[in-house]
Amino acid sequence: MAPGSVATERYRDELTEELARLHPLGRVATPAEVASVVAHLLSEDAAFVNGATIPVDGGRTVLGMDPEARE
Repeated sequence: MAPGSVATERYRDELTEELARLHPLGRVATPAEVASVVAHLLSEDAAFVNGATIPVDGGRTVLGMDPEARE
């Protein structure tokens, strides 16, 4: 699993809003959204999933925008 930006205590509201612009969904993930993917991967429903990277990033990787890149 490859989580993207997640709204945690580490991020302030301003940073969360800035990161939200990098996501096609217009927001960052909640911890519960990431946890639900983890729970699914640990469940019997995902018993045959292995060796896969699942982006949990609201589509951010599709845009290819790197917030660490400097212009």
